[in-house]
Amino acid sequence: MANEFIAPDGQSRCYWCGGAPEFLPYHDNEWGFPVDNDQRLFEKLCLESFQSGLSWRTILNKRENFRAAFHHFDFHQVAYFDERDVQRLLQDAGIIRHRGKIEAAVNNAQRAQELVAQEGSLAAFFWRFEPTHDALKAPQTQTVSPESIALSKALKKRGWTFIGPTTAFALMQAMGLINDHSLTCVTRERVEQARLQFQRPV
Repeated sequence: MANEFIAPDGQSRCYWCGGAPEFLPYHDNEWGFPVDNDQRLFEKLCLESFQSGLSWRTILNKRENFRAAFHHFDFHQVAYFDERDVQRLLQDAGIIRHRGKIEAAVNNAQRAQELVAQEGSLAAFFWRFEPTHDALKAPQTQTVSPESIALSKALKKRGWTFIGPTTAFALMQAMGLINDHSLTCVTRERVEQARLQFQRPV
């Protein structure tokens, strides 16, 4: 099938994870499994923002450098970055040196602190946008959804930047708000079981 990749173990995976060797472990161990950890959710939003206009492979290969540069995306620390930190990051060849994206990460860390103060956690807020089963389209047939548009609008209203509907949808795919693994993918059932056992944050 055109939408599947036969991995070295002989089992079918989502087609995209055959694009680079590092995609397979990411696909099998992370992508689509439900997450309620605020720091991981914030990291994913930041990395998706940095990816804009680039490939996910570029970001994945630089992820440990990003983690080191941004205090493992502890938004309580990133929120206090100042112009000296921005200049430091602009000199860091291990990350994407884009002033607008760096400044967005700092801004969004400040907005994340505000959101947690108001809503209890990022996870509780993000998971409110989980689509119902009936609203789901066939796996990997869309890059935005009504829910990702709504999440993007809600975050922008709160002052977040570099968070469009496509970025919001990528967050929902990766952090398990939807199971977007292809129907023939061996990991799909594992993700589905994880989602069934997952306690939605409130």
